[in-house]
Amino acid sequence: MPTYKAPVSDFKFIIRELLPLAEHTSVAGFSDALEMADPVLEAAAQLCEEVLFPLNQAGDKEGLKYSDGAVTTPKGFKEAYKAYCDGGWASFTCDPKYGGQGLPEYLNIPIMEMACSSNLSFGLTPGLSHGAYNALMLHASDAIKTKYLPKLVSGVWSGVMCLTEPQAGTDLGLIRTKAEPAGDGTYKISGGKIFISSGEHDLTENILHLVLARLPGAPKGTKGISLFLVPKFHVKDDSSLGERNTLRCEGLEHKMGLTASPTCVMRYDNATGFLIGEPHKGMRAMFTMMNAARIYVGIQGLGLAEVAYQNALAYARERLQSRALSGVKLPSNEADPIILHPDVRRMILTMRAFTEAARALAMLTAFHVDLAHRHTDAQVKQDADDFVQLMTPIVKAYMTDMGSEVSNLAVQVYGGYGYIKDYGVEQYVRDARIAQIYEGTNGVQALDLVFRKLASSNGRYLRSFFHPADRFISEHKDNPVMAEFIKPLAKHIGYLQQGTIYIATAGLKNPDDAAAGATEYLRLFSLVVLAWIWARIAAIALAKRDSDSEFYDAKLATARFYFAKILPGTTSLLQSITAGGKSVMQAEF
Repeated sequence: MPTYKAPVSDFKFIIRELLPLAEHTSVAGFSDALEMADPVLEAAAQLCEEVLFPLNQAGDKEGLKYSDGAVTTPKGFKEAYKAYCDGGWASFTCDPKYGGQGLPEYLNIPIMEMACSSNLSFGLTPGLSHGAYNALMLHASDAIKTKYLPKLVSGVWSGVMCLTEPQAGTDLGLIRTKAEPAGDGTYKISGGKIFISSGEHDLTENILHLVLARLPGAPKGTKGISLFLVPKFHVKDDSSLGERNTLRCEGLEHKMGLTASPTCVMRYDNATGFLIGEPHKGMRAMFTMMNAARIYVGIQGLGLAEVAYQNALAYARERLQSRALSGVKLPSNEADPIILHPDVRRMILTMRAFTEAARALAMLTAFHVDLAHRHTDAQVKQDADDFVQLMTPIVKAYMTDMGSEVSNLAVQVYGGYGYIKDYGVEQYVRDARIAQIYEGTNGVQALDLVFRKLASSNGRYLRSFFHPADRFISEHKDNPVMAEFIKPLAKHIGYLQQGTIYIATAGLKNPDDAAAGATEYLRLFSLVVLAWIWARIAAIALAKRDSDSEFYDAKLATARFYFAKILPGTTSLLQSITAGGKSVMQAEF
């Protein structure tokens, strides 16, 4: 049976020592959040460890029940969802005007990670609701917000995004769902959507569908898409529920993983909808939801990597197989634990090096989301948003790639037992795989990085990383104890700059050359960003190791492993990037 213990001490370390909170004490909500951090993290850990995690394997085994349009979640999920909402977790970062607590995103990221580690199938529903909240907050009318947000914020209602159609996945310009004006300010929505996560379930009394559709005479492609709010049940003026709207779940997809999370085929038959934002501007409103969702999906990869790592480490410490190559370590036993074998240690350290740095990057990105939304200085807000825009494809793609890779490493550490369902780690492999696909495939994230983020505003987004990284190097270049990190960091930033120049120039000459190296470029960028994170962690650890030598020595050991065994992968990636796209595009099929 798998186990899970929330990494609360690591969350506290990042909040108190890594995030630059001291530079932004005047930002609204930061001081309160810092005071609340310890009890909030501990309460969330208790919920995830004691309520959500025990339902994970059972929910995966039981799955969902579908009958005549209704979906029943596994045993215990409704009670767990009530506990989640009663604890205030659904309203954590939402506007107090609508019943939220107004706490910052950087404190919400640990809660999201813990939920993903403990029970990802459960965590999808509140995660999607939060995305729906963001879209409505920024684009809906005041009347819509007043009527719908309070119960969405409280968790009494949930929200979902409805984009994909059988012929329109990544290319949303191909959608066919129609929206006809009803003459009373509402619209009649007709069409079908597929792959709708949490489109129907029994956890909430109402589900708010955010549906992309076309108005009559709309321009072709994405420029003719509008966004509509289509509630499962009509809502009266007093916010009580009326009759059911004419939408229906026509079935559930039978999936590789996330078997306790409903992925629905939805049909809208002249369902009443409300326009959100301007006509034909639905993609702009939907991307508000999707960009936040992409960071959340990255956290899914991180959360599964963390629980996979914990179980692989526990198993490696206990499993006795063969003798250590350097000599017998436990003579009283018939064999030594596999944690002593170099290749097992390599896998375990790879898992730890990713999860701890990725956690810091995720929280740092969320911190910049907070600055972009809460700071009063326009330049600080712009710089913070630039960092978020640049990091979003990295967080989404690299963290989900590594979530899958780390989950597979856990199976490898277990050996044959990892392939057996009773041990639990094979579920993490199945659950992790979809995160590389939905909310924009990781190949699409790479194209976004190469063709949108690099080219934007003469490289302005790029400066949001290169400038602070250069400042960090300048601050520590004369410190001899940091030389083992600063010198290779500077060298590999140079490799990233070479790759960036090639991608930029190749893209101008032949976009196929840039696209052929986009995935490698995103990984190269990710490796360098995590090296910057590890160097920052190492600087803190070297300065404070006397206060807690075990904690900080472990950080230093992991940082050294990352720089020695993982970061050198940038060189082969750079070689592949600069090879261009000729070998890719000239092959015949």
